[in-house]
Order: sequence, then C-alpha cells, then structure tokens
Amino acid sequence: MAPFRRGKNGPRNRSTVLKPASAIGGQGRRGGLLASKSASSNVFQTSRVQESAEDLIDSLDSNPSTDFPGSDSDEPLSHDEILGSDEVHEHPYNLLLQTLNPTFPHNEPRRKRRKISSVTPTVSIQGPPSECQQAVEDIEDEGELSEEDSADDSDIANLQQERDSFSRHFADTDDDQTLLRIQAVQRNDWTVEKTSASSAWFSTLRRPTACGEALDDEAHISGYQHSKLKPKLERFAKELLHNTDDLTNQLTASIFNYRDVLYSARTLDNANALRTLTGLHILNHITQTRDRVLKNNVKLSRRSDGEDLELRDQGFTRPKVLILLPTRQSCVKMVAALMDADRPEQQGNIKRFEQSYANVDDELSPNKPEDFKDLFGGNDDDMFRLGLKFSRRTVKFFSQFYNSDIVLASPLGLRTVLGGDGNKKADYDFLSSIEIVVLDQSEALLMQNWEHVEYILEHLNLQPKEAHGCDFSRVRSWYLEGQAKYFRQTILFSSFNFPALNKLYTQSMLNIAGKIKFARVHKGAIVDLATSVKQTFSRFGSTDPTSEPDERFKYFSTAVLPSLIKKSSRSVGSQQGILIFAPLYADFVRVRNHLAASSSTQHVSFGSVSEYTPVKEVARARSHFLSGRHSMLLYTERAHHFRRYRLKGISKVVFYGLPENPLFYREIVSGLLDSRFRDPKTNQRDIGVRCLFSKLDMLKLERIVGTQRYLSLLSDQGDTFDFV
Repeated sequence: MAPFRRGKNGPRNRSTVLKPASAIGGQGRRGGLLASKSASSNVFQTSRVQESAEDLIDSLDSNPSTDFPGSDSDEPLSHDEILGSDEVHEHPYNLLLQTLNPTFPHNEPRRKRRKISSVTPTVSIQGPPSECQQAVEDIEDEGELSEEDSADDSDIANLQQERDSFSRHFADTDDDQTLLRIQAVQRNDWTVEKTSASSAWFSTLRRPTACGEALDDEAHISGYQHSKLKPKLERFAKELLHNTDDLTNQLTASIFNYRDVLYSARTLDNANALRTLTGLHILNHITQTRDRVLKNNVKLSRRSDGEDLELRDQGFTRPKVLILLPTRQSCVKMVAALMDADRPEQQGNIKRFEQSYANVDDELSPNKPEDFKDLFGGNDDDMFRLGLKFSRRTVKFFSQFYNSDIVLASPLGLRTVLGGDGNKKADYDFLSSIEIVVLDQSEALLMQNWEHVEYILEHLNLQPKEAHGCDFSRVRSWYLEGQAKYFRQTILFSSFNFPALNKLYTQSMLNIAGKIKFARVHKGAIVDLATSVKQTFSRFGSTDPTSEPDERFKYFSTAVLPSLIKKSSRSVGSQQGILIFAPLYADFVRVRNHLAASSSTQHVSFGSVSEYTPVKEVARARSHFLSGRHSMLLYTERAHHFRRYRLKGISKVVFYGLPENPLFYREIVSGLLDSRFRDPKTNQRDIGVRCLFSKLDMLKLERIVGTQRYLSLLSDQGDTFDFV
C-alpha cells in the first residue's frame, strides 16, 4: 500500500521512492530533524564520542546573538549530520579523560568540581571516548552537584541490592536462567495464563516455558507505588497518576516489569494516562542506565593496580528508546508527558521545537468527530523525526541520533533515514541498542503505511556495521552475542486489535520477561446506532488468506451486485443512491474496474472517492451522487479516515468488507442513513445495510456485532444473518 498523507488542499499521494536524508527538509526551515550545517570542526561522531562542546553550549541556546553550529538555518543538514559525523579533531582537553585512565595516579587530592562559566565553540576532544565518559561530562558540564544529586549518587551504589526490575532484566541476570528463557522463546514455547478480567476487559499473559513450567520473573509490582522509581520520578508519579483502577495497575505492573505489552483498549479518556505512564517508565529506564554507568566509572577509578574488573553496563550506541507516532501533534503530546515527568531546569532548542511541531494555522470543523480532532488537530504532518538527549538537569531537542537517548519519529520520517534494501549508504546502527520500543495510536499508523513499521522493527537490535567509538569491554554480553531482541521491550497502544498488530505480537515480541495482551469486551457497533435499520451480514466460505480476495470478489459479483444493478436502474434520478464501502484500495480498484468494463454493468452510472482522488473530483462525485446522476458511489476506508466526508443521498450501504475501525461503521450507518429516515418521501423498505464477511474477518466482526455474538455468526448454519 502506498503511503498517504493529508494536506491542506486535499489528499496527496506521497511517492514510495525514498529520498536521501539530505534532501528532506520537513516543513520549511524548521521541519523534521534538520538544522543548519555544522562546521566540520564542531561536529561530533557518535554517542561514544564526547559531546562536551555540545553540552557546554546548551547555556548559549537562549542567546540569540550567538552564532553557533546547530542553530536554526535555512540550510538543511546532510545525512551524516542527522545521524552523527565520524569526524573527530585533536584538542588538549584531556583532564577528565586522564582521571578515567586506570594508569592515572589517584593518590593526589581530588580536584574540586567547578561550574564552567564560559566556553568557546572550538572546544573539542581527543580520541573517541566511550559512553561512560560522556555520562560523566554531562554532569560536570552542568556544574556542582546538588544535595539531591549527591543523594542520587548514594542510591545508585545500592542498585544491585535493590534488585529492581531494571537490574533483574538487564544488569544482574542469571546466565543459566537467561539461556533457558531464550531457548524457550526460540522454540515458541510459552505458558499461557488468563489474568484478571472484568466485564469490560481481559488479558492474556505468556511466559517462556522450561522443563514443563513457566519461568518466574520474580516480579511483584502491582502499581507504580511498588515499581521502585527514582525518587524524583516517584514524586511526580504521585501527582500525575490518580485513582488508578485494576486495569491500570496490571498494565503498570507489566510495563515496569519490562514485559512486552499489546494494549488494544486505548481510548480518548485514557490516552493521557497511558502517555504519562509510558513517560515515567522511559525516564526511569534512562536514569537507571546513566546511574549504573556512573557507579561503575567510580569503581574503575578506585580499583587497585592489577585488579581486573569486568563491568558491562551499556550497548553499542547511546539511543535506548524508540517511539513511533503518527503526527507531529502526537509527538508534541508525548514530549509534554516526558517533560511533565522530568521537569528539567533547561530545555535546549525548545523554541525551535514549538515552532516546528506545535504551531499550526489550520482549524478543524466543529462537526468532525472527537477522535478525528484528537488525531488531526494541530500539526498533522506525518513526516518527522526528533532526537532527545537527557542529562541530570537539561533536555536538548534535535540532538543527533547517535547522541540521543530517545528517538521520536513517524514511520515515514524514520524510513527515509534508514533507506531502502541494498542501499550501501543505509545507516541503522543507531537502532542497534534500542531497549524500549513504543507504538502509540497504532490504528492511525495502520492507515498510513504499515510496511514502514515492519521495516523499522526488522532493523532493530542488529549488529552494527561500524564500531562508532564503542568500548566493547563495557558492552553487555547479550549484545555481543546478538541476543538483544530477547531483552527489548515492545509496547503497542491501539484503540483496537488487528491482524498486523497480532503479527508483531507473535513474531517480533520475543521478550524473555514474557508478553501480555489486553483486550476489551466489545458491545458491538450495531448496538449504539441512532437509527433502527435492517442490517444483513452475509458470510462467504474462505479460510485461505491467499485466495480470500478472489472468493470475496466472486461472491460480490455473483450474489450481491445483480440485485444492486436492478435497484440502481429503478432509482436513477431519484436520489436513492447505493454506497459501496471498500476497506482496501486494492479491492476498490478491482470493483471500480469491474463496474467500468463489465457488460452487466454498462448501464450503471457510478462515481468513486478514494484517498488519492483530487479534491475537485471528490466534489464532483459527491454532487452527482446527491443529485441522482450517479446511482452508485465507491468509497474507501482510508478516505473516510483522513477526511470524514458527510456523504448525502444514501439509501443503501454495502460493505464489501467490514471496516477496521468500528467507529466508521457507526458513522456511516447511523450518521449517513439517519437523514434518509427523516425524509417522508423515502420508502423505508429501500433503506438497509449489507455486510460481507468471512472467518478471516473475526476481529472486525467482533467489534461490529459484539463479543457475545460474533462466534455464532462464524459457526452457525446458514450464511445470512439479519439484525434490526
């Protein structure tokens, strides 16, 4: 399916040809993850390369008179500048590096840390320092440690004794137990158990099996109160999370225990709570990672001569979290949740972020549904990527990927950086050490281009092509052995479940901590209709996904279309139109070509509206359909998702396939047919709905007719079922 994005002047078809990153500028001078070209003497290579100059100039971001590389400019960054340059320059800045050198004499009195008051843009480093050195300088560049920070340092000295979820899952792992878990996952050997459930939701937990029993993860977290958050985050959690119910508590336990999560009960009401919970978990993970590196740095600096310490506390590259989102406005909401939890003292490039992501001139019609306003309100651009770099007191926006802790992007925006298969210049090494992946509003990502999502996930946790200044003596063993995908946590949030999401759950979520699926108990979209209309569900036999499209078309053309042709011939010019709803664009094209070329439909006048139809043609098709000049109108699900047209002149709706989103069924049946019912000239017997389905449409059917009814429609004798 080709990618599609909304535009001010109607739908626009984005070409599937991937442009080089240097040619991508987002929205003008501030679009995407682009800034001015940095001078070669001030570009730093990777997360392993020291960013002292970048950190030291954070205080200069607010000074408009400072002309420094990285500020906004009309000239876009090159591909290397987005990811991180490989160029390093010599400069006599070795004091801190010498203190970290095991051969450096430590019998001298330690020098007092001082707050750096000035800096010149020519500051650089000698050699490629590792991530541990970078973490140290992130702190030193911010000046003296406060009493709270000192308390934090004393806390990290007891990380191994705390045995929190981070330590159990990433740091202090049992090699024998880990091997058993990995082998069980490779065999696809899971122990399935139903967890707490209610009349509104249920969940299913899968854990790796060994020797006939599920391996216990020793987790006892029942809410954020027992998740052993960092003290600062715990205080904010009490402010942000209120009145948590059983579902939220179980979701919190799964997330903080580093299990994979598929949560298909996302609503407008709980969206903010989900972002807050995810933000707390992400920040806690980043803080735990940094604190452990600092603690081990202290151990290395104090070790005696000849003492051999093996401290493995990091990955190949710095980025640890990847968040995929549908629009820039959804990125703004996620960043707001992170900032509410972190509350940094300084935010570098925050004005640029607000102008590039938050500012928008478009206003949506008040008649649009609430879910449409939530998704497309604000900046609805689906082409973006953003790096966030966290230190103790500051957050820097638009940091290079190799220098970032969190990467937020749309699937399309990140895919353009990764490049296509066979591209020798493709660079995805910055995804090699991702430990948490979050997909928010997955149902919206499905309507864009799901192939981009699958391509990105396939390139996570691969062995890097280059070292990028990595200190391999500090890299965790399971990274070196290519087993990082078994430790990665994947969190999927969606309003409903769908087959592509289930595929990720089955094939891509291989976490040795287990995985859990949350699902809602659906009442059915047919229950909440404002209009009492006859709804006929017709089942055709198909159990093979490869032959299902052909069998669906055969059933439609032989059992459904002849009666529609007779009806359309009687209703020409009478404003008694027939709407044919096609979920997939391929089905839309197939039906359209049949109506245009078949001898049986040569007298049928029809129009068509898809996500690729120009605005003028959409207006013409809607006008002809309303006037009765066209007796049929073909309509796609993605067109309705991106536009929510209020079509008029409909007397009968035929669902060539059930929509993925149950809200669309309710909007089309209840909203579009309601006006026809109020028309006294309308014959009530001519109004109706007919839906085609097979056993492969089980998830869709459950959302339409309800959890209690859908099984009977799949298994009962007969192939026609009527609801009124």
